[in-house]
Amino acid sequence: MKQKADIGLIGLAVMGENLVLNMESKGFTVAVFNRTVEKVDHFISGRGAGKNFIGARSIEELCNSLERPRKVMMLVKAGKAVDDFIDLLIPHLEEGDIIIDGGNSHFPDTIRRTKYVESKGLLYIGTGVSGGEEGALLGPSMMPGGSPAAWPAVKDIFQAVAAKVEGDVPCCDWVGEDGAGHFVKMVHNGIEYGDMQIINEAYQVMKDLLGMTADEMHEVFKEWNKGDLDSYLIEITRDILAFKDEDGEPLVEKILDTAGQKGTGKWTAVSALDLGIPLTLIGESVFARCLSAQKDMRVLASKSISGPAPTFNGDRKQMIADLKDALFGAKIISYAQGYNLMMEAAKEYNWNLNYGGIALMWRGGCIIRSVFLGDIKKAFDNNPKLDNLLLDPYFKNIVEKAQAGWRRVCAAALTNGIPVPALTSALCYFDGLRTERLPANLLQAQRDYFGAHTYERIDKPRGEFFHTNWTGRGGDTASTTYVV
Repeated sequence: MKQKADIGLIGLAVMGENLVLNMESKGFTVAVFNRTVEKVDHFISGRGAGKNFIGARSIEELCNSLERPRKVMMLVKAGKAVDDFIDLLIPHLEEGDIIIDGGNSHFPDTIRRTKYVESKGLLYIGTGVSGGEEGALLGPSMMPGGSPAAWPAVKDIFQAVAAKVEGDVPCCDWVGEDGAGHFVKMVHNGIEYGDMQIINEAYQVMKDLLGMTADEMHEVFKEWNKGDLDSYLIEITRDILAFKDEDGEPLVEKILDTAGQKGTGKWTAVSALDLGIPLTLIGESVFARCLSAQKDMRVLASKSISGPAPTFNGDRKQMIADLKDALFGAKIISYAQGYNLMMEAAKEYNWNLNYGGIALMWRGGCIIRSVFLGDIKKAFDNNPKLDNLLLDPYFKNIVEKAQAGWRRVCAAALTNGIPVPALTSALCYFDGLRTERLPANLLQAQRDYFGAHTYERIDKPRGEFFHTNWTGRGGDTASTTYVV
């Protein structure tokens, strides 16, 4: 074993332990440290026994065990713990050494930390790591950003451990400056929220409207995973629906219907509000989780508020086909909105994002990996300045073909009192995007009426604003025109 390690890692929880095993399996020597040092001893004598690991019992020992430039990766809980470890590391590092945050940090924190660490003469990387426990061990998707000078020093390690797609291409490449990597990971997680919600809505329509059993739904998801919807989340849904509890009944039906969340979906929605991007599907997915958490209130309401009882007398086979179209159409909308958010963030934060490359990074290893990500890469390869995925001929044609079945699903669900907030909000976005004239003209008149907020006219140049004395009692003074 080498006397010095190629990289060090702080945090031997599930992700950290599996990621270092991945690194070691690719030929790298890894130094490991954990705040609870007993975990280091347990790992070195357990899963790491006989392998190229160096166990460190202090931060100083960890840093002294690394080759220059030192590379220390943290896989710890986002927030204060990251800042604490940065301050513990800095005194033991030298100019050009690299601190890496591989957790789910909020991108503004990564922007701040990059500046802080660089002010100390060091380099910083904030990298999204997606794929869960299995991905960390066998090959995750990795989205690094931060100090550009740090990338050459970690590129070989990151790309060696990352998932690979056709042609042995790694699902990892440099994303951009300061917080770009964590921003892209945040959007990935937001799209993950959306994908999960539309799958759940399809499940509820099958179960409550079509009266399908878990085994029947399993067969549908099994079939869907062979075609356009082939993806990790469809695959695991297939498996979940087939899983039986000890009594032979479907385990999924015994799980309490209150969804948890760690906040990345909320961050995505809030960022969209800050940047003025209509991220409707992901926003509704976050709110759907919030509503699910109000279990006691829903139980109370279910006993006192009435609505239609679901009844279905149509062609069940056709409805299942329509559900597939609805899922696929909504999925494309989710990515279109997510990419719009990344485009606006790139302008706001001066990032040079490679949108086709991001699709490739998501093609394998991560939770939202799916076949059609290759088509997103093709879309941006064909037109790097593509404003919206729905303007790409391939995706435009798919959504146009999917909309008839998608509309039938939404109509049937709403008529029968089955909530489908993500599927319907995605369809409304599609209709809004293709509508040349929306009713915001009336909205602007209302704003000008009560607040003298002014408006533009269709018969005048853009940027010229007008105010009307609607009541005859106002003056000609208008409010300052501004956009929040």
